[in-house]
Amino acid sequence: MNELSVIKAVLLIIPAILLLMLLLPARRWRLPVAVVGGVAVAFAATAWLPSGILAYVASFATMGCVYALLSLGLNTQWGYTGHLNFGVAGFFAIGAFTSALMTIEAPTGVAAQYTQMAFGLDMPFLVGVATAAIISAVVAFLVAVPVLRLRMDFLAIATIGVAEIIRLIFQNERWLANGPQPLRGIPQPLHCLVEAQGCAWLPQWATAVLSPLTPRDYTLFYLVIISLFLAVVYFVIERACRSPWGRMLRAVRDEEASAAMNGKPITYVRIQSFVVGAVIMGIAGALYAHYVVTIDYSHFHALFATFLVWVMLMLGGSGNNRGAIIGGFIVWGVWSGTAFLTSAIEPLLALISDDLPRRAAYFRWMLVALMLAAIVLFRPQGLIREEKIVSRYLRNH
Repeated sequence: MNELSVIKAVLLIIPAILLLMLLLPARRWRLPVAVVGGVAVAFAATAWLPSGILAYVASFATMGCVYALLSLGLNTQWGYTGHLNFGVAGFFAIGAFTSALMTIEAPTGVAAQYTQMAFGLDMPFLVGVATAAIISAVVAFLVAVPVLRLRMDFLAIATIGVAEIIRLIFQNERWLANGPQPLRGIPQPLHCLVEAQGCAWLPQWATAVLSPLTPRDYTLFYLVIISLFLAVVYFVIERACRSPWGRMLRAVRDEEASAAMNGKPITYVRIQSFVVGAVIMGIAGALYAHYVVTIDYSHFHALFATFLVWVMLMLGGSGNNRGAIIGGFIVWGVWSGTAFLTSAIEPLLALISDDLPRRAAYFRWMLVALMLAAIVLFRPQGLIREEKIVSRYLRNH
């Protein structure tokens, strides 16, 4: 292996270990297996895969992490509390546009004539992500107070309407985030590491070590960043759901009347879980915006940012955070793989009818619909069942 391959392998070790830790069951052997497997996967991938395929794999894993975060947020709302939230796309968009407006530099000169925005504060990446989480929490609270009083079916309709209102605001209000035109130039964290001049704050020896990297290799850096975010969010949510707060969420979901008779604040508990899930969705939106660099309202359509996430959670297993992550990666793999499949079958469709190749993209949605039907019919509990958590007192007695 040459010097560039070794650097790429070292970068891949961290996300490989973290993702294996999240995907493997909680056993004593999980950590050593994840470490050995992560190192082996990282060096094998860089040694055997061409640079183009390796970049695609890193890009696939990055988007898989984005959808895994969305699935975790939805699991907090639906899996643990029973909120039928069909407005995932709305909080996803709020996080993306908020972080973009906080971190982007306000355009000047000729660029200002083609790009309009409410503000561009040129703040650091972490400030943008934190602000996206806060704004998502505020909006979720304002939505939850009136909406969570509705029954399940009306709640679904209301959250769809809220998500569409948010998307249409970003589409039509040009002064806010460039309206129907793309919002470009969203900064990427640590992008200076792959630039020719390097980072000014890095020591000289580190700049020399990273000098073989090119901008094409930046996806590896971002995969490290987003996998760290995913691991932290998973750890926090997992601890919270195993705490008395998490058991209270399940009690409200399963026996609301009994929980109320035992003095539990039902309304506040529902609002809390809704806000926590929206915060995770906002963080996912912020990380997505800094990855794709250019966003517009079309990125947050309900089909891609809501119903696809529901299929992920149902496949992995609602009420199980590890299942939510696994479902996110599997469904994203199916969605990405069908893009190649539709391209491959276009010549066959052309033999049947001249109009069919133009409709080949709908084949992806047909496969997702068949997957959803198979889940409901044959595995309604998902790949991983909900884990019944018993308190320490009951376990010891």
